[in-house]
Amino acid sequence: RSGDIAEAQPKAAGSSLIYALTNALAADALRRAGGAGVSECVTLPLATGMSVTLTLLALRQLRPNARHVLWPRIDQKSCLKAVSAAGLTPVPIENLLDGDELRTDLDALAAKLSEIGADDVLCVLTTTSCFAPRGVDKLLDVARLCAEQGVPHLCNNAYGVQCDRCMKAIASASRHGRLDGFIQSTDKNFLVPVGGAIVATADGRHGPELLAKVRSTYAGRASISPVLDLFCTLLHLGADGWLRLLERRRASFPDFRRKLEAVAAKHGERVLHTPNNGISMSVTLTPPEGSKPAGSLGASLFVRLVSGLRVVTPSAAGKTVGGIPFESYGAHYSGYPCAYFSVACAIGIADGDVDLFLRRLDKALAEWKKPPRQPKAKAGGADGAAGNGSCAAKDRDLAKDFRPNPSAKEFVPAAQPAPCMTAAPPCSAEKAEEKGVAAE
Repeated sequence: RSGDIAEAQPKAAGSSLIYALTNALAADALRRAGGAGVSECVTLPLATGMSVTLTLLALRQLRPNARHVLWPRIDQKSCLKAVSAAGLTPVPIENLLDGDELRTDLDALAAKLSEIGADDVLCVLTTTSCFAPRGVDKLLDVARLCAEQGVPHLCNNAYGVQCDRCMKAIASASRHGRLDGFIQSTDKNFLVPVGGAIVATADGRHGPELLAKVRSTYAGRASISPVLDLFCTLLHLGADGWLRLLERRRASFPDFRRKLEAVAAKHGERVLHTPNNGISMSVTLTPPEGSKPAGSLGASLFVRLVSGLRVVTPSAAGKTVGGIPFESYGAHYSGYPCAYFSVACAIGIADGDVDLFLRRLDKALAEWKKPPRQPKAKAGGADGAAGNGSCAAKDRDLAKDFRPNPSAKEFVPAAQPAPCMTAAPPCSAEKAEEKGVAAE
C-alpha cells in the first residue's frame, strides 16, 4: 500500500506473501555471509544509489535540522548524486595514503565533525566495497566516533555481501559502536538483473526506527519484479548453494592474485599491496617512453571482450562532480603516485574466467608496452625510388585486404524503368485480395 511498502495488500495476497518471504530469506542470506546480528531488512525495487537516497530522506525526517553528510572520499558518482538528490550537502573527507593503500582519515573526520557540529550532521556515510587501492573504511573506529557524538552512521555496502571481511566489519561496528543501517545491491551480490537493493540493520538500538521510516517514506506502490528475481534466486540456490558461491569466490581471490602478480612482473609491473580490500586488486602501469597513453589499455582489452577493467591515470587536472571540485578524480585521492588499473574477483567467477582474462591481459600489455614504429628514412629523397617503392609496397599490402573473392558472384544492379514508361493501372480491392496484395 502507499502508506508502507511492507504492508500486506488484501487484494494481492500472493505478492504480499512473496515480499515477506523475500525479506526473511534476504536477512538469512546476509547472516550466513558473515553479517552476524542482522535483525531485519527491507528489499527495495530501486538500485543502490536511489536506495541510499531514500534512506537519507528517511533519516532526514528523524533529524530535520541536520543538512551535512560526512563522506570519506570514494570516487563513484552515484554516491555523490545520492546525497545531492536528497537535498543534502556532502562533505568529502580526503583519504590517507598508507603504503599503497588508501584508508580512512579518522583525525580529519573527527575534526570536521567538531567544526560543523554534531547537530548539523545528518550522518557519516562510509563505504566497504570499492575499487583498489582504496581499502574498506575503518567502520569500527567510525562507529565508535558516531556513538560518542550521537551522530547516525550509514554504510554503502554495494557489493560487499560477497566478501566476509566486509560483512564482519559491519557486524563488529554494529555491535561495538553505532551503525544504523547498511545498503547493498541485489545484482552485484546475488546474480540477479539490475534494479534492486536491500537496506538492512544489525543495530538493535537505532536500526529498527530507521528501517520503519524507510518503509513508510517510499512513495506509492512498488514493482515486484526485482523482488521476485531475488526470491526465485534464493530459493534456487538454497543455503548450501549460496555458501558454495561465497566460498568459491573467497578461495579464488588468492589464486587470482598470485597469477596476476606473475603476469604483472613479466611486464615490469607489480600488484599494489592492499590488504584491506578482499574483492578488488590494482596493478601499476608504467608506460615506456613514446608508448601509448594508459587509457588505451582499457580500450585494447574491451575489444578483446574484457569489460569492467578500470584504468586510472592520476593528474593535477581538476574535475567538478556534484558541485564539488576534485583533484585526480577517479583515484579516490589527490595525487596518487602512479597510474594503475583495477580488476575484481567477483561472485560467480570461475577458474576458467581468470585464466582466459590473464591470457588476454598478457597480450594487451605486451602490445601496449611495445614502442611505436619509427618511419623509415627515404633513401632517394622525397621522390626517390626507395620512397616510391615503399609506398607501392604499402599499396600492395592494403590491396590484399580488399581483394575480391573470385568465387563470389558479381553484383548486377536491377535495371531501372525507362522514364517514358507509364505506371500500371491500379487494381481493384477484389483483384488485390486475389493476388494476395493488401489494399489500403
